[in-house]
Amino acid sequence: MKDDISIKYEPFKEIIIMEKTNFPNPEKLARFVSVIAGGKLAGLYWVDGIVFLYFPIPASNQIIAKELVEEKRLYWSFLGYSSMPKYAVIDISNDQVLQAVAKWLKKQEQT
Repeated sequence: MKDDISIKYEPFKEIIIMEKTNFPNPEKLARFVSVIAGGKLAGLYWVDGIVFLYFPIPASNQIIAKELVEEKRLYWSFLGYSSMPKYAVIDISNDQVLQAVAKWLKKQEQT
């Protein structure tokens, strides 16, 4: 193994959400997920009292890829969420980027 390998951590700076839906409860969100996934497994995330799923715009588009790499900017075409005080899905509360998303979503519930 080479000693001259450099590892650098560069978190994303911004997430652009194109469309969002606040579901009245986690069950409605789960029902929505099962319909759009067509019975296939789809990931729900839980962070700090919020359960959600998102659909990123793939970086296959040259403009999106440039935004991702140069600007550290992610684009999500859709975000569905609901309040869920106790988790029953995978708890990923340690993810700093998703912590920022959960904080933003909590503010959205108040508007």
